[in-house]
Amino acid sequence: MSKSKFKLYLFIVLFSSLLIGCSSGIENLTVAKKKVQNYYESGMYNTDVKKVIQNAEKKIEKLKLPSNPTVVFDVDATVLSGYEYAKELGFGYSWNSWNKWVMQSKAGAIKPVEKFYEYLVGRHIKIVFLTGRTKEQCSATRLNLVKAGYKKFDTLICRNINELKISTFKFKQNHRKLLTEKGFNIIACVGDQETDIEGKYTGIKIKIPNYLYILN
Repeated sequence: MSKSKFKLYLFIVLFSSLLIGCSSGIENLTVAKKKVQNYYESGMYNTDVKKVIQNAEKKIEKLKLPSNPTVVFDVDATVLSGYEYAKELGFGYSWNSWNKWVMQSKAGAIKPVEKFYEYLVGRHIKIVFLTGRTKEQCSATRLNLVKAGYKKFDTLICRNINELKISTFKFKQNHRKLLTEKGFNIIACVGDQETDIEGKYTGIKIKIPNYLYILN
């Protein structure tokens, strides 16, 4: 996540159309946070992710795989969970605390996505991780991926210093284009943000639910 591009919106914003209790339609922030916590800790989140993954596997099963088939994954809230970090901050965010947490390489795998990754590796499909994390965070990210169980992958792409000011959409599409030009046939893209999967060179678009934040 780049410092300049990260904006955090609480669950209250995402579900404003459903909120009740006062004339403005805004729910108490403490109540909204508890709903987020319950969603992630009750099993509802894992159930929703499993449904997405099951649908994705069905679509991939129907494909006639090209040479050099590749799936591009985002990292945060896609393959690695940042829920514990968000919870520790009361579902808030600061660049310094986030960077410190990233450098500890302790994020756990999102289990249904990890199983999907294993399914792809078993079919000899190449794996590319394309993240908005910075080059300074890249080594810690690589270590975290391996520790979390993502041991086999072709490459990990992080933002260079000259890419920090471009939009997430443009950054990711640019690199998917470069991958395609190098001979990677992208059959699917997996991400928790629309900017991870929109645009060209995506193949099947696989959207992982995220009710913690939105990236612009």
